[in-house]
Amino acid sequence: MSQNLTDRLQTSRLTVVEVDPVRGHLRVRGEADVCSDIACGEQTLVVSDEGRGGLEALHPGDIVKVEPAGTRPERIVIVRRAWDETASPEI
Repeated sequence: MSQNLTDRLQTSRLTVVEVDPVRGHLRVRGEADVCSDIACGEQTLVVSDEGRGGLEALHPGDIVKVEPAGTRPERIVIVRRAWDETASPEI
């Protein structure tokens, strides 16, 4: 069965659980509430509305999309900030 657009967006989004910019590690939780650890390289770029940066731009609770390139992510796009989630009219 093929997924519709909403289903694909839900499964590609991850919630940041923990960030360790010094070690280059990121722990994320997926749709099935299973956590995964991601090892990021120095060239991993974090993209948000505020601009571009490194892992220090991420915060627990942020919703992200990881764009892999080989064994390490090339770009991490912040889809929604943690503080935007609590301000959402959906709640």
